[in-house]
Amino acid sequence: MNDVIRFYSTADDFGEFSNFAEYPIVVDGNSWPTSEHYFQAMKFASSKDQMEVRSASTPMEAARKGRDRRRKLRRNWESIKDKVMREAVYAKFSQHEVLAELLLGTGEAEIVEHTENDSYWGDGGDGRGKNMLGRILQETRNFLRNVAEDYRP
Repeated sequence: MNDVIRFYSTADDFGEFSNFAEYPIVVDGNSWPTSEHYFQAMKFASSKDQMEVRSASTPMEAARKGRDRRRKLRRNWESIKDKVMREAVYAKFSQHEVLAELLLGTGEAEIVEHTENDSYWGDGGDGRGKNMLGRILQETRNFLRNVAEDYRP
């Protein structure tokens, strides 16, 4: 296995790691078309704004709605955004066995969202970004691995 796994587009190898990958999730009893829909919706305090993002027909549309600054952001968004991403990623990989197996199959490889478009969630394209999505995927992998070990007969 590669020491570093880079992903970005859903069409690429490991594209399932993208929040745009079309795997629905359930969080707090509510179903979301993708983890992107959930993440973008949680930026807003208003349930009306959340539901408008949830009803977006594609993850890209959800992202656009989530970036619309005519909607009022939660006051604490910057302090909770990592927690929200962890919830979304954990829901996605724990609720879809095929995804859990894919993630666990990466062994100890570093996982990197490789994009020039984002230096917080991704690597900024040059490896100097924070790569928080990759880090959260690795945390989720470790958590799933530990859960699996706890349930071995």
